[in-house]
Amino acid sequence: MLPKLESMNLENRITLAAQSAIEKLYGTLLDTNKIPLQQTRKDQKGDYTIVVFGFSGISKKKPEETAQELGSYLKENEDFITDFDVIKGFLNLIISDDIYISFLIENVNNTDFGRTPINPDDKVVVEYSSPNTNKPLHLGHIRNNLLGFSVSEILKANGKNVKKVNLVNDRGIHICKSMLAWQKWGDSLTPEIANLKGDKLVGNFYVLFDKKYKEEIAELVNQGMEKAIAEKEAPLLKEAQQMLLKWEENDAETRTLWNKMNSWVYAGFDITYKNMGVDFDKICYESETYLLGKKLVMEGLKNGVLFKKENGSIWCDLSEDGLDEKLLLRADGTSVYMTQDLGTAQLRHDDFEAKKMIYVVGNEQNYHFDVLKRVLKHLGKNWYNDIEHLSYGMVELPAGKMKSREGTVVDADELMEEMYSTAKVTTEELGKTENFSNNELNQLYRNVSLSALKYFILKVDPKRQMMFNPSESIDFNGNTGPFIQYTYARIKSILRKASEKNISTNWPETIDEKEKNVIQHLYNFPAILKQAGEQYSPALISNYIFDLVKSYNKFYQEISILKEDDEIKKNFRIKLSQFTAENIKNAMLLLGINVPERM
Repeated sequence: MLPKLESMNLENRITLAAQSAIEKLYGTLLDTNKIPLQQTRKDQKGDYTIVVFGFSGISKKKPEETAQELGSYLKENEDFITDFDVIKGFLNLIISDDIYISFLIENVNNTDFGRTPINPDDKVVVEYSSPNTNKPLHLGHIRNNLLGFSVSEILKANGKNVKKVNLVNDRGIHICKSMLAWQKWGDSLTPEIANLKGDKLVGNFYVLFDKKYKEEIAELVNQGMEKAIAEKEAPLLKEAQQMLLKWEENDAETRTLWNKMNSWVYAGFDITYKNMGVDFDKICYESETYLLGKKLVMEGLKNGVLFKKENGSIWCDLSEDGLDEKLLLRADGTSVYMTQDLGTAQLRHDDFEAKKMIYVVGNEQNYHFDVLKRVLKHLGKNWYNDIEHLSYGMVELPAGKMKSREGTVVDADELMEEMYSTAKVTTEELGKTENFSNNELNQLYRNVSLSALKYFILKVDPKRQMMFNPSESIDFNGNTGPFIQYTYARIKSILRKASEKNISTNWPETIDEKEKNVIQHLYNFPAILKQAGEQYSPALISNYIFDLVKSYNKFYQEISILKEDDEIKKNFRIKLSQFTAENIKNAMLLLGINVPERM
Protein backbone atom coordinates (compact mmCIF):
# COMPACT_ATOMS: atom_id res chain seq x y z
CA MET A 1 0.00 0.00 0.00
CA LEU A 2 1.53 3.32 -1.09
CA PRO A 3 1.68 6.18 1.46
CA LYS A 4 -0.56 9.14 0.63
CA LEU A 5 0.34 12.80 0.80
CA GLU A 6 -3.23 13.44 1.96
CA SER A 7 -3.95 17.11 2.73
CA MET A 8 -0.42 17.75 3.99
CA ASN A 9 2.23 18.56 1.41
CA LEU A 10 5.65 17.00 1.48
CA GLU A 11 7.43 20.10 2.77
CA ASN A 12 5.11 20.23 5.79
CA ARG A 13 5.68 16.55 6.49
CA ILE A 14 9.44 17.05 6.46
CA THR A 15 9.42 20.11 8.72
CA LEU A 16 7.04 18.43 11.18
CA ALA A 17 9.25 15.32 11.21
CA ALA A 18 12.32 17.51 11.79
CA GLN A 19 10.51 19.38 14.56
CA SER A 20 9.74 16.10 16.31
CA ALA A 21 13.32 14.85 15.84
CA ILE A 22 14.83 18.02 17.29
CA GLU A 23 12.55 17.81 20.32
CA LYS A 24 13.41 14.14 20.92
CA LEU A 25 17.16 14.60 20.38
CA TYR A 26 17.72 17.96 22.06
CA GLY A 27 14.66 18.63 24.21
CA THR A 28 13.61 21.81 22.38
CA LEU A 29 10.34 22.32 20.49
CA LEU A 30 11.09 24.59 17.51
CA ASP A 31 8.48 26.40 15.46
CA THR A 32 8.40 24.77 12.01
CA ASN A 33 8.90 28.22 10.46
CA LYS A 34 12.39 28.19 12.02
CA ILE A 35 13.38 24.99 10.24
CA PRO A 36 14.96 26.13 6.92
CA LEU A 37 13.93 23.75 4.14
CA GLN A 38 14.80 23.97 0.45
CA GLN A 39 15.08 21.68 -2.53
CA THR A 40 18.48 20.03 -2.83
CA ARG A 41 20.89 21.50 -5.34
CA LYS A 42 21.00 19.62 -8.63
CA ASP A 43 24.70 18.87 -8.24
CA GLN A 44 24.14 17.12 -4.89
CA LYS A 45 22.52 13.86 -3.82
CA GLY A 46 19.06 14.27 -2.29
CA ASP A 47 15.57 15.72 -2.76
CA TYR A 48 15.16 18.22 0.10
CA THR A 49 17.73 19.97 2.26
CA ILE A 50 17.46 21.11 5.86
CA VAL A 51 19.92 23.88 6.72
CA VAL A 52 21.08 23.01 10.25
CA PHE A 53 23.61 25.76 11.03
CA GLY A 54 21.07 27.50 13.29
CA PHE A 55 20.54 24.36 15.39
CA SER A 56 24.04 24.26 16.91
CA GLY A 57 22.92 26.40 19.83
CA ILE A 58 20.31 23.77 20.66
CA SER A 59 22.40 20.65 20.03
CA LYS A 60 25.64 22.12 21.51
CA LYS A 61 27.44 20.36 18.65
CA LYS A 62 29.05 21.29 15.35
CA PRO A 63 26.68 21.68 12.35
CA GLU A 64 27.97 18.48 10.67
CA GLU A 65 27.45 16.41 13.82
CA THR A 66 23.99 17.90 14.29
CA ALA A 67 23.07 17.11 10.68
CA GLN A 68 24.38 13.55 11.02
CA GLU A 69 22.33 12.91 14.18
CA LEU A 70 19.20 14.50 12.73
CA GLY A 71 19.54 12.55 9.48
CA SER A 72 20.02 9.22 11.31
CA TYR A 73 16.96 9.85 13.47
CA LEU A 74 14.75 10.79 10.49
CA LYS A 75 15.89 7.78 8.43
CA GLU A 76 15.14 5.43 11.33
CA ASN A 77 11.79 6.92 12.37
CA GLU A 78 10.17 8.26 9.17
CA ASP A 79 9.28 5.68 6.50
CA PHE A 80 9.12 8.30 3.71
CA ILE A 81 12.81 9.25 4.27
CA THR A 82 14.99 6.41 2.94
CA ASP A 83 18.47 7.93 3.24
CA PHE A 84 20.41 11.14 3.76
CA ASP A 85 23.69 12.85 2.93
CA VAL A 86 25.51 15.52 4.96
CA ILE A 87 27.57 18.29 3.38
CA LYS A 88 28.85 20.60 6.11
CA GLY A 89 25.75 22.10 7.74
CA PHE A 90 23.37 20.90 5.05
CA LEU A 91 21.29 17.77 5.60
CA ASN A 92 20.18 16.39 2.23
CA LEU A 93 17.22 14.03 2.56
CA ILE A 94 16.33 11.30 0.06
CA ILE A 95 12.59 10.74 -0.23
CA SER A 96 11.03 7.34 -0.84
CA ASP A 97 10.04 6.55 -4.42
CA ASP A 98 6.65 5.54 -3.03
CA ILE A 99 5.88 9.19 -2.30
CA TYR A 100 6.43 10.21 -5.92
CA ILE A 101 4.57 7.22 -7.33
CA SER A 102 1.66 7.94 -5.00
CA PHE A 103 1.62 11.59 -6.03
CA LEU A 104 1.33 10.65 -9.70
CA ILE A 105 -1.44 8.10 -9.04
CA GLU A 106 -3.46 10.64 -7.08
CA ASN A 107 -3.15 13.49 -9.56
CA VAL A 108 -2.70 12.08 -13.07
CA ASN A 109 -6.38 12.64 -13.93
CA ASN A 110 -6.73 15.93 -12.04
CA THR A 111 -7.15 18.54 -14.80
CA ASP A 112 -7.40 21.30 -12.16
CA PHE A 113 -4.16 20.36 -10.43
CA GLY A 114 -2.71 23.32 -8.54
CA ARG A 115 -5.73 25.55 -9.05
CA THR A 116 -7.88 26.97 -6.25
CA PRO A 117 -11.69 27.19 -6.69
CA ILE A 118 -12.78 30.79 -7.26
CA ASN A 119 -14.08 32.60 -4.19
CA PRO A 120 -16.85 34.97 -5.41
CA ASP A 121 -16.15 37.36 -2.51
CA ASP A 122 -12.41 37.67 -3.18
CA LYS A 123 -12.78 40.34 -5.87
CA VAL A 124 -9.85 41.76 -7.81
CA VAL A 125 -9.91 44.27 -10.66
CA VAL A 126 -7.06 44.16 -13.15
CA GLU A 127 -6.91 47.15 -15.48
CA TYR A 128 -4.69 46.81 -18.53
CA SER A 129 -4.28 47.97 -22.11
CA SER A 130 -5.56 51.55 -21.56
CA PRO A 131 -4.89 52.78 -25.10
CA ASN A 132 -5.24 56.31 -26.45
CA THR A 133 -7.65 56.84 -29.33
CA ASN A 134 -5.09 58.88 -31.26
CA LYS A 135 -2.89 56.00 -32.35
CA PRO A 136 -2.83 52.22 -32.97
CA LEU A 137 -1.46 49.75 -30.44
CA HIS A 138 2.30 49.26 -30.51
CA LEU A 139 4.95 46.98 -28.99
CA GLY A 140 4.69 48.70 -25.59
CA HIS A 141 0.96 48.01 -25.58
CA ILE A 142 1.68 44.37 -26.39
CA ARG A 143 3.68 43.90 -23.18
CA ASN A 144 0.95 45.69 -21.23
CA ASN A 145 -1.85 43.55 -22.69
CA LEU A 146 0.01 40.27 -22.33
CA LEU A 147 0.97 41.05 -18.73
CA GLY A 148 -2.53 42.14 -17.78
CA PHE A 149 -4.22 39.13 -19.35
CA SER A 150 -1.74 36.63 -17.90
CA VAL A 151 -1.79 38.12 -14.39
CA SER A 152 -5.60 37.95 -14.51
CA GLU A 153 -5.50 34.26 -15.44
CA ILE A 154 -2.91 33.51 -12.74
CA LEU A 155 -5.03 35.27 -10.11
CA LYS A 156 -8.11 33.33 -11.23
CA ALA A 157 -6.14 30.11 -10.82
CA ASN A 158 -5.38 31.27 -7.27
CA GLY A 159 -9.10 31.55 -6.49
CA LYS A 160 -9.59 35.28 -7.10
CA ASN A 161 -12.80 36.59 -8.63
CA VAL A 162 -11.11 38.67 -11.32
CA LYS A 163 -12.61 41.36 -13.52
CA LYS A 164 -10.49 42.37 -16.49
CA VAL A 165 -11.03 46.04 -17.29
CA ASN A 166 -9.83 48.29 -20.10
CA LEU A 167 -9.90 52.05 -19.57
CA VAL A 168 -9.75 53.80 -22.94
CA ASN A 169 -8.14 57.24 -22.95
CA ASP A 170 -10.62 58.77 -25.40
CA ARG A 171 -10.39 62.48 -24.49
CA GLY A 172 -7.79 65.17 -23.95
CA ILE A 173 -5.49 67.43 -25.90
CA HIS A 174 -3.73 64.55 -27.70
CA ILE A 175 -7.07 63.29 -29.05
CA CYS A 176 -7.91 66.80 -30.25
CA LYS A 177 -4.61 66.94 -32.13
CA SER A 178 -5.64 64.00 -34.34
CA MET A 179 -9.12 65.45 -34.77
CA LEU A 180 -7.79 68.90 -35.76
CA ALA A 181 -5.31 67.41 -38.26
CA TRP A 182 -8.08 65.37 -39.93
CA GLN A 183 -10.35 68.44 -39.96
CA LYS A 184 -7.67 70.53 -41.68
CA TRP A 185 -6.03 68.05 -44.03
CA GLY A 186 -8.21 64.91 -44.02
CA ASP A 187 -10.30 65.84 -47.07
CA SER A 188 -13.14 63.59 -45.74
CA LEU A 189 -10.86 60.54 -45.77
CA THR A 190 -12.33 57.41 -44.09
CA PRO A 191 -10.83 53.99 -43.29
CA GLU A 192 -12.83 52.48 -46.14
CA ILE A 193 -11.59 55.04 -48.68
CA ALA A 194 -8.00 54.75 -47.40
CA ASN A 195 -8.26 50.92 -47.16
CA LEU A 196 -6.69 51.25 -43.74
CA LYS A 197 -7.63 50.17 -40.22
CA GLY A 198 -9.29 53.05 -38.41
CA ASP A 199 -6.75 53.25 -35.59
CA LYS A 200 -3.94 53.51 -38.14
CA LEU A 201 -5.70 56.24 -40.10
CA VAL A 202 -6.24 58.33 -36.97
CA GLY A 203 -2.66 57.65 -35.86
CA ASN A 204 -1.39 59.02 -39.18
CA PHE A 205 -3.15 62.31 -38.50
CA TYR A 206 -1.60 62.48 -35.02
CA VAL A 207 1.82 62.19 -36.66
CA LEU A 208 0.80 64.80 -39.25
CA PHE A 209 -0.21 67.23 -36.48
CA ASP A 210 3.22 66.89 -34.88
CA LYS A 211 4.92 67.51 -38.23
CA LYS A 212 2.89 70.68 -38.93
CA TYR A 213 3.27 71.84 -35.31
CA LYS A 214 7.07 71.59 -35.52
CA GLU A 215 7.01 73.53 -38.78
CA GLU A 216 5.11 76.34 -37.05
CA ILE A 217 7.55 76.34 -34.14
CA ALA A 218 10.49 76.56 -36.55
CA GLU A 219 8.85 79.49 -38.36
CA LEU A 220 8.24 81.38 -35.10
CA VAL A 221 11.85 80.79 -34.02
CA ASN A 222 13.04 82.13 -37.38
CA GLN A 223 11.02 85.26 -36.64
CA GLY A 224 13.00 85.74 -33.42
CA MET A 225 10.81 84.04 -30.82
CA GLU A 226 12.42 81.82 -28.16
CA LYS A 227 11.76 78.13 -28.76
CA ALA A 228 10.10 77.54 -25.36
CA ILE A 229 7.68 80.41 -26.02
CA ALA A 230 7.12 79.30 -29.62
CA GLU A 231 6.09 75.83 -28.43
CA LYS A 232 3.30 77.40 -26.37
CA GLU A 233 2.28 80.08 -28.88
CA ALA A 234 2.15 78.00 -32.06
CA PRO A 235 -1.31 78.62 -33.66
CA LEU A 236 -1.93 74.90 -34.23
CA LEU A 237 -1.53 74.11 -30.53
CA LYS A 238 -3.81 76.99 -29.61
CA GLU A 239 -6.45 75.61 -31.99
CA ALA A 240 -6.16 72.15 -30.39
CA GLN A 241 -6.55 73.68 -26.94
CA GLN A 242 -9.62 75.58 -28.13
CA MET A 243 -11.05 72.34 -29.53
CA LEU A 244 -10.59 70.69 -26.12
CA LEU A 245 -12.51 73.52 -24.48
CA LYS A 246 -15.31 73.09 -27.01
CA TRP A 247 -15.34 69.35 -26.33
CA GLU A 248 -15.69 69.91 -22.58
CA GLU A 249 -18.46 72.46 -23.29
CA ASN A 250 -20.24 69.68 -25.23
CA ASP A 251 -20.07 71.54 -28.57
CA ALA A 252 -22.18 69.49 -31.01
CA GLU A 253 -19.84 69.71 -34.02
CA THR A 254 -16.78 68.82 -31.96
CA ARG A 255 -18.52 65.91 -30.29
CA THR A 256 -19.78 64.56 -33.64
CA LEU A 257 -16.26 64.55 -35.08
CA TRP A 258 -14.92 62.99 -31.86
CA ASN A 259 -17.49 60.17 -31.94
CA LYS A 260 -16.83 59.45 -35.62
CA MET A 261 -13.06 59.22 -35.35
CA ASN A 262 -13.17 57.25 -32.09
CA SER A 263 -15.53 54.71 -33.68
CA TRP A 264 -12.90 54.14 -36.38
CA VAL A 265 -10.28 53.54 -33.72
CA TYR A 266 -12.42 51.11 -31.69
CA ALA A 267 -13.08 48.97 -34.75
CA GLY A 268 -9.32 48.80 -35.32
CA PHE A 269 -8.59 47.99 -31.68
CA ASP A 270 -11.09 45.12 -31.73
CA ILE A 271 -9.21 43.45 -34.58
CA THR A 272 -5.88 43.81 -32.80
CA TYR A 273 -7.20 42.47 -29.50
CA LYS A 274 -8.74 39.46 -31.24
CA ASN A 275 -5.52 38.68 -33.09
CA MET A 276 -3.54 39.07 -29.86
CA GLY A 277 -5.89 36.75 -27.96
CA VAL A 278 -6.79 39.10 -25.10
CA ASP A 279 -10.19 40.21 -23.87
CA PHE A 280 -11.94 42.26 -21.19
CA ASP A 281 -14.94 41.90 -18.91
CA LYS A 282 -15.63 45.62 -19.09
CA ILE A 283 -14.44 48.56 -21.19
CA CYS A 284 -14.61 52.02 -19.63
CA TYR A 285 -13.91 55.42 -21.15
CA GLU A 286 -12.15 58.36 -19.56
CA SER A 287 -14.78 60.64 -21.09
CA GLU A 288 -17.18 59.00 -18.63
CA THR A 289 -14.90 59.25 -15.58
CA TYR A 290 -13.37 62.74 -15.76
CA LEU A 291 -16.63 64.41 -14.64
CA LEU A 292 -16.70 62.20 -11.54
CA GLY A 293 -13.09 63.20 -10.96
CA LYS A 294 -14.06 66.88 -11.21
CA LYS A 295 -16.85 66.26 -8.70
CA LEU A 296 -14.40 64.71 -6.23
CA VAL A 297 -12.05 67.67 -6.67
CA MET A 298 -14.81 70.19 -6.01
CA GLU A 299 -15.90 68.22 -2.92
CA GLY A 300 -12.31 68.26 -1.70
CA LEU A 301 -12.13 72.01 -2.23
CA LYS A 302 -15.37 72.51 -0.34
CA ASN A 303 -14.12 70.35 2.54
CA GLY A 304 -10.89 72.28 2.77
CA VAL A 305 -8.52 69.43 1.89
CA LEU A 306 -7.71 71.04 -1.49
CA PHE A 307 -6.97 74.68 -2.29
CA LYS A 308 -7.47 77.13 -5.14
CA LYS A 309 -4.74 79.41 -6.50
CA GLU A 310 -5.29 83.00 -7.65
CA ASN A 311 -5.65 81.93 -11.30
CA GLY A 312 -8.51 79.57 -10.37
CA SER A 313 -6.59 76.28 -10.64
CA ILE A 314 -7.18 73.68 -7.89
CA TRP A 315 -4.34 71.83 -6.14
CA CYS A 316 -3.59 69.25 -3.45
CA ASP A 317 -0.76 70.05 -1.03
CA LEU A 318 1.27 66.88 -0.52
CA SER A 319 4.20 68.53 1.28
CA GLU A 320 3.41 66.61 4.47
CA ASP A 321 3.83 63.43 2.44
CA GLY A 322 7.27 64.52 1.32
CA LEU A 323 6.01 65.53 -2.14
CA ASP A 324 5.05 68.82 -3.77
CA GLU A 325 1.75 70.43 -4.73
CA LYS A 326 -0.29 68.54 -7.33
CA LEU A 327 -2.51 70.19 -9.94
CA LEU A 328 -5.98 68.63 -10.11
CA LEU A 329 -7.92 71.15 -12.20
CA ARG A 330 -6.56 73.75 -14.62
CA ALA A 331 -7.36 77.46 -14.38
CA ASP A 332 -9.71 77.18 -17.39
CA GLY A 333 -11.61 74.38 -15.61
CA THR A 334 -10.33 71.53 -17.80
CA SER A 335 -9.18 68.35 -16.12
CA VAL A 336 -5.74 66.70 -16.08
CA TYR A 337 -4.81 63.00 -16.02
CA MET A 338 -4.96 62.92 -12.24
CA THR A 339 -8.53 64.31 -12.27
CA GLN A 340 -9.84 61.49 -14.42
CA ASP A 341 -7.82 58.87 -12.55
CA LEU A 342 -9.48 59.99 -9.32
CA GLY A 343 -12.86 59.50 -10.98
CA THR A 344 -11.80 56.15 -12.42
CA ALA A 345 -10.64 54.88 -9.03
CA GLN A 346 -13.93 55.91 -7.42
CA LEU A 347 -15.87 54.23 -10.23
CA ARG A 348 -13.84 51.00 -9.83
CA HIS A 349 -14.51 50.98 -6.10
CA ASP A 350 -18.25 51.62 -6.54
CA ASP A 351 -18.72 49.14 -9.40
CA PHE A 352 -16.80 46.14 -8.09
CA GLU A 353 -16.16 46.61 -4.34
CA ALA A 354 -12.87 44.86 -5.02
CA LYS A 355 -10.27 44.00 -2.40
CA LYS A 356 -7.53 44.92 -4.86
CA MET A 357 -7.45 47.24 -7.88
CA ILE A 358 -4.37 46.42 -9.92
CA TYR A 359 -3.26 48.91 -12.57
CA VAL A 360 -0.92 47.48 -15.21
CA VAL A 361 1.01 50.58 -16.25
CA GLY A 362 4.64 51.23 -17.25
CA ASN A 363 7.21 52.25 -14.66
CA GLU A 364 7.37 55.82 -15.99
CA GLN A 365 4.10 56.29 -14.09
CA ASN A 366 5.42 55.18 -10.67
CA TYR A 367 5.24 58.73 -9.30
CA HIS A 368 1.76 59.26 -10.75
CA PHE A 369 0.30 56.27 -8.88
CA ASP A 370 2.08 57.24 -5.68
CA VAL A 371 0.42 60.65 -5.95
CA LEU A 372 -2.97 59.14 -6.86
CA LYS A 373 -3.07 57.07 -3.67
CA ARG A 374 -1.99 60.04 -1.52
CA VAL A 375 -4.61 62.37 -3.04
CA LEU A 376 -7.31 59.73 -2.46
CA LYS A 377 -6.14 59.48 1.14
CA HIS A 378 -6.43 63.28 1.51
CA LEU A 379 -9.94 63.05 0.06
CA GLY A 380 -10.88 60.61 2.84
CA LYS A 381 -11.10 57.47 0.69
CA ASN A 382 -10.16 54.75 3.17
CA TRP A 383 -9.77 52.25 0.33
CA TYR A 384 -6.86 54.16 -1.22
CA ASN A 385 -4.45 51.40 -0.21
CA ASP A 386 -6.42 48.82 -2.20
CA ILE A 387 -4.78 50.28 -5.31
CA GLU A 388 -1.69 48.47 -6.55
CA HIS A 389 0.45 49.58 -9.46
CA LEU A 390 1.88 46.64 -11.41
CA SER A 391 4.84 48.61 -12.69
CA TYR A 392 6.64 47.09 -15.65
CA GLY A 393 9.75 48.01 -17.60
CA MET A 394 9.69 49.36 -21.09
CA VAL A 395 10.21 47.24 -24.19
CA GLU A 396 12.98 48.46 -26.45
CA LEU A 397 14.40 47.46 -29.79
CA PRO A 398 18.01 47.67 -30.99
CA ALA A 399 17.06 50.98 -32.67
CA GLY A 400 16.09 52.53 -29.31
CA LYS A 401 12.97 54.06 -27.84
CA MET A 402 9.70 54.40 -29.73
CA LYS A 403 7.90 57.72 -30.22
CA SER A 404 4.24 57.68 -31.27
CA ARG A 405 4.02 61.30 -32.39
CA GLU A 406 7.00 60.83 -34.70
CA GLY A 407 5.59 57.65 -36.19
CA THR A 408 8.58 55.54 -35.11
CA VAL A 409 6.65 52.95 -33.09
CA VAL A 410 6.61 49.22 -33.80
CA ASP A 411 3.00 48.68 -34.83
CA ALA A 412 1.38 45.75 -32.97
CA ASP A 413 -0.49 44.44 -36.04
CA GLU A 414 2.59 44.61 -38.25
CA LEU A 415 4.70 42.87 -35.60
CA MET A 416 2.19 40.02 -35.24
CA GLU A 417 2.03 39.67 -39.03
CA GLU A 418 5.82 39.53 -39.18
CA MET A 419 5.84 36.90 -36.44
CA TYR A 420 3.27 34.85 -38.39
CA SER A 421 5.43 34.94 -41.54
CA THR A 422 8.55 33.95 -39.60
CA ALA A 423 6.68 31.11 -37.86
CA LYS A 424 5.49 29.84 -41.23
CA VAL A 425 8.99 29.79 -42.73
CA THR A 426 10.58 28.24 -39.63
CA THR A 427 7.90 25.53 -39.32
CA GLU A 428 8.06 24.64 -43.02
CA GLU A 429 11.83 24.23 -42.76
CA LEU A 430 11.26 21.40 -40.25
CA GLY A 431 9.31 19.56 -42.99
CA LYS A 432 6.76 17.84 -40.77
CA THR A 433 3.51 19.42 -41.94
CA GLU A 434 2.70 17.36 -45.01
CA ASN A 435 -0.48 15.91 -43.48
CA PHE A 436 -1.96 19.27 -42.43
CA SER A 437 -4.86 20.95 -44.23
CA ASN A 438 -4.57 24.63 -45.16
CA ASN A 439 -6.81 25.59 -42.23
CA GLU A 440 -4.74 23.48 -39.85
CA LEU A 441 -1.53 25.06 -41.13
CA ASN A 442 -2.93 28.56 -40.75
CA GLN A 443 -3.92 27.80 -37.15
CA LEU A 444 -0.55 26.20 -36.44
CA TYR A 445 1.40 29.21 -37.74
CA ARG A 446 -0.80 31.51 -35.69
CA ASN A 447 -0.31 29.41 -32.55
CA VAL A 448 3.45 29.25 -33.01
CA SER A 449 3.82 32.96 -33.77
CA LEU A 450 1.73 34.07 -30.78
CA SER A 451 3.52 31.58 -28.55
CA ALA A 452 6.88 33.02 -29.63
CA LEU A 453 5.77 36.59 -29.00
CA LYS A 454 3.96 36.01 -25.71
CA TYR A 455 6.48 33.68 -24.14
CA PHE A 456 9.47 35.86 -25.07
CA ILE A 457 7.85 38.86 -23.39
CA LEU A 458 6.32 37.09 -20.39
CA LYS A 459 9.41 35.09 -19.43
CA VAL A 460 11.10 38.36 -18.41
CA ASP A 461 10.38 39.66 -14.90
CA PRO A 462 7.77 42.43 -15.33
CA LYS A 463 9.87 44.97 -13.44
CA ARG A 464 12.79 44.62 -15.83
CA GLN A 465 13.24 46.64 -18.98
CA MET A 466 13.60 44.29 -21.91
CA MET A 467 14.89 44.11 -25.45
CA PHE A 468 12.58 42.33 -27.88
CA ASN A 469 14.22 40.30 -30.64
CA PRO A 470 11.69 38.62 -32.98
CA SER A 471 14.24 36.28 -34.57
CA GLU A 472 15.32 34.90 -31.19
CA SER A 473 11.73 34.32 -30.06
CA ILE A 474 10.87 31.87 -32.85
CA ASP A 475 13.25 29.01 -32.21
CA PHE A 476 12.37 25.36 -31.69
CA ASN A 477 15.31 25.01 -29.32
CA GLY A 478 16.02 26.87 -26.11
CA ASN A 479 13.84 28.88 -23.76
CA THR A 480 11.09 29.78 -26.24
CA GLY A 481 7.37 29.25 -26.67
CA PRO A 482 7.74 27.13 -29.85
CA PHE A 483 10.21 24.81 -28.08
CA ILE A 484 7.65 24.19 -25.34
CA GLN A 485 4.87 23.70 -27.89
CA TYR A 486 7.02 21.22 -29.79
CA THR A 487 7.64 19.22 -26.61
CA TYR A 488 3.90 19.15 -25.88
CA ALA A 489 3.14 17.94 -29.43
CA ARG A 490 5.78 15.23 -29.05
CA ILE A 491 4.17 13.98 -25.82
CA LYS A 492 0.73 13.97 -27.46
CA SER A 493 2.17 11.85 -30.28
CA ILE A 494 3.46 9.36 -27.71
CA LEU A 495 0.06 9.24 -26.03
CA ARG A 496 -1.74 8.66 -29.33
CA LYS A 497 0.52 5.68 -30.04
CA ALA A 498 0.12 4.42 -26.48
CA SER A 499 -3.68 4.37 -26.77
CA GLU A 500 -3.35 1.71 -29.45
CA LYS A 501 -1.62 -0.68 -27.04
CA ASN A 502 -2.78 -2.71 -24.06
CA ILE A 503 -1.44 -0.91 -21.01
CA SER A 504 -0.88 -2.45 -17.58
CA THR A 505 -2.85 -0.96 -14.67
CA ASN A 506 -0.20 -1.83 -12.05
CA TRP A 507 2.48 0.49 -10.67
CA PRO A 508 6.25 0.02 -10.21
CA GLU A 509 7.94 -0.28 -6.84
CA THR A 510 10.86 1.99 -7.74
CA ILE A 511 11.46 4.70 -10.32
CA ASP A 512 14.45 6.12 -12.16
CA GLU A 513 16.08 9.36 -11.04
CA LYS A 514 15.03 11.09 -14.27
CA GLU A 515 11.40 10.06 -13.72
CA LYS A 516 11.63 11.41 -10.19
CA ASN A 517 12.99 14.73 -11.48
CA VAL A 518 9.96 15.19 -13.74
CA ILE A 519 7.58 14.37 -10.89
CA GLN A 520 9.39 16.82 -8.59
CA HIS A 521 8.78 19.59 -11.14
CA LEU A 522 5.12 18.63 -11.42
CA TYR A 523 4.79 18.57 -7.64
CA ASN A 524 6.22 22.11 -7.45
CA PHE A 525 3.51 23.61 -9.68
CA PRO A 526 0.99 24.62 -6.95
CA ALA A 527 3.69 26.46 -4.99
CA ILE A 528 4.96 28.24 -8.13
CA LEU A 529 1.41 29.20 -9.09
CA LYS A 530 0.78 30.64 -5.63
CA GLN A 531 4.04 32.59 -5.74
CA ALA A 532 3.25 33.93 -9.23
CA GLY A 533 -0.13 35.15 -7.94
CA GLU A 534 1.45 36.88 -4.96
CA GLN A 535 4.11 38.59 -7.07
CA TYR A 536 1.96 39.23 -10.18
CA SER A 537 4.70 37.54 -12.19
CA PRO A 538 4.00 35.44 -15.31
CA ALA A 539 7.79 35.06 -15.54
CA LEU A 540 7.65 32.53 -12.69
CA ILE A 541 5.16 30.43 -14.66
CA SER A 542 7.21 30.75 -17.87
CA ASN A 543 10.43 29.63 -16.26
CA TYR A 544 8.65 26.82 -14.42
CA ILE A 545 7.32 25.43 -17.72
CA PHE A 546 10.77 25.61 -19.31
CA ASP A 547 12.34 23.74 -16.38
CA LEU A 548 9.61 21.09 -16.56
CA VAL A 549 10.07 20.68 -20.31
CA LYS A 550 13.86 20.39 -19.95
CA SER A 551 13.41 17.74 -17.29
CA TYR A 552 10.90 15.79 -19.40
CA ASN A 553 13.08 15.95 -22.53
CA LYS A 554 16.03 14.54 -20.59
CA PHE A 555 13.78 11.71 -19.39
CA TYR A 556 12.43 11.15 -22.93
CA GLN A 557 15.89 11.06 -24.53
CA GLU A 558 17.47 8.69 -22.02
CA ILE A 559 14.67 6.33 -20.99
CA SER A 560 12.52 4.21 -23.28
CA ILE A 561 8.78 4.69 -23.06
CA LEU A 562 6.80 2.75 -25.67
CA LYS A 563 9.63 0.28 -26.34
CA GLU A 564 10.00 -0.62 -22.66
CA ASP A 565 9.50 -4.39 -22.21
CA ASP A 566 8.27 -4.11 -18.63
CA GLU A 567 4.56 -3.30 -18.99
CA ILE A 568 4.35 -1.83 -15.47
CA LYS A 569 7.21 0.59 -16.14
CA LYS A 570 5.77 1.43 -19.55
CA ASN A 571 2.40 2.24 -18.00
CA PHE A 572 4.01 4.47 -15.40
CA ARG A 573 5.97 6.41 -18.02
CA ILE A 574 2.88 6.89 -20.17
CA LYS A 575 0.95 8.22 -17.17
CA LEU A 576 3.86 10.48 -16.32
CA SER A 577 3.85 11.79 -19.90
CA GLN A 578 0.08 12.31 -19.76
CA PHE A 579 0.28 14.35 -16.55
CA THR A 580 3.24 16.35 -17.87
CA ALA A 581 1.35 17.24 -21.06
CA GLU A 582 -1.71 18.36 -19.08
CA ASN A 583 0.49 20.47 -16.81
CA ILE A 584 2.24 22.11 -19.76
CA LYS A 585 -1.10 22.87 -21.42
CA ASN A 586 -2.67 24.39 -18.29
CA ALA A 587 0.42 26.40 -17.38
CA MET A 588 0.76 27.78 -20.92
CA LEU A 589 -2.90 28.83 -20.87
CA LEU A 590 -2.04 31.01 -17.86
CA LEU A 591 0.24 32.88 -20.27
CA GLY A 592 -2.52 33.09 -22.88
CA ILE A 593 -0.75 30.53 -25.07
CA ASN A 594 -2.41 27.57 -26.82
CA VAL A 595 -0.45 24.38 -27.43
CA PRO A 596 -1.08 22.47 -30.68
CA GLU A 597 -1.74 18.71 -30.61
CA ARG A 598 0.47 18.23 -33.68
CA MET A 599 3.47 20.08 -35.09
